Amino acid sequence: MTDKVAAFKLALGNYPTGVTVVTACNDAGEPIGLTVNSFASVSIDPLLILWSLDKKSQLHPYFTVAQKFAVNILASNQEHLCTLFSSKIPDRFAQAKWSTTTLGLPILHDTAAILQCKTSQQIDAGDHTIFIGHVLEIENAQKEPLLYHRRHIGEIPNSFYE
Repeated sequence: MTDKVAAFKLALGNYPTGVTVVTACNDAGEPIGLTVNSFASVSIDPLLILWSLDKKSQLHPYFTVAQKFAVNILASNQEHLCTLFSSKIPDRFAQAKWSTTTLGLPILHDTAAILQCKTSQQIDAGDHTIFIGHVLEIENAQKEPLLYHRRHIGEIPNSFYE
């Protein structure tokens, strides 16, 4: 690893992010999903969000052909889902509470929020693909989010608001 790559990883590893699980269906109609912390809002008019996926991911080919996806913003008590959907376990959904929406998307239960999106754009970005989604439906439970910082997962400390 070069000095620049190490410095890049150190700098971005010190940047706290929220944690999401992005879900969709594969070409056989089966649910797929993975933990993503590269998630951000893009636009209010129209409502657009983005997330990125490593091209080496086993799920990359499925998401590149998916016409829609859901971003499940994890609640502070859902560390188990973060770990589950970042694992190599083949049937992650068998170990999670989930359902299918009227748009045909698999969504996780008890999350902080869910954004159901139509794939608007895919952008080739080095070793990743950036997915831009047009938000079609929003569920918001107003729960505290799960955070990721320096390889640790947890909730916002109460002292943050003091």
